[in-house]
Amino acid sequence: MNIYETKQIKDILKNNSYVGRGIIIGKTKDDKNAVIAYFIMGRSKNSQNRIFVENGEEVVIYPFDKEKVEDPSLIIYSPIKVLEKQTIVTNGDQTDTIYKYLKQGKTFEQALETREFEPDAPNYTPRISGIVDTTKNEFTYKMSILKSADEFGTKCNRYTFSYNSLPGIGHFIHTYMCDGNPIPTFQGEPERIEIPNEIETFTNEIWSNLNEQNKISLYVRYIDLQTGKIENRLINKN
Repeated sequence: MNIYETKQIKDILKNNSYVGRGIIIGKTKDDKNAVIAYFIMGRSKNSQNRIFVENGEEVVIYPFDKEKVEDPSLIIYSPIKVLEKQTIVTNGDQTDTIYKYLKQGKTFEQALETREFEPDAPNYTPRISGIVDTTKNEFTYKMSILKSADEFGTKCNRYTFSYNSLPGIGHFIHTYMCDGNPIPTFQGEPERIEIPNEIETFTNEIWSNLNEQNKISLYVRYIDLQTGKIENRLINKN
């Protein structure tokens, strides 16, 4: 087993009908850009009734058709927020918790100690989060998953992974292993993947390999480490 094996994102996604929501963080091969990607998938009509909307440097999820919203609590949130040189990306309203704690001078980990997995029995969907710090050219990033300790949602286990960035390398964490009922929770460490130089290439590779029936929206951001310039791509199925 090669623990340093680096996969292509298309090979992870193309034969998996439901990985749920996913976060990718890494650095381009040319050593020039920090990269963040976030996508959502959904099986129910309530989940599929969503779009991503840019609001400055922030991304917000809104209902595509407001009249069809059944339960907004777990589907409407801001997946991406920026605080100075730190970019937060999550699959839920813990984005706001992390943002609030960082503004108070506290840490990513301290914020997530106050949160748990989603209360959507029997799936108990994990809360996945990431943070990118581009204060220095050699940027660092963290990823976290909060998930149920058992099939009954009795306790919450919290895992944080800290990374120094490497050219061409990223990490991918997602809420589910595959489709199922209940849906099996993500297991193990974030998957190590290749990060290309071109945002268009990476965006197309992710979107075209997400399951056509279940994919909803994708957002990709490249941050120039020298200038701070941001380049984004946003795709909504609706």
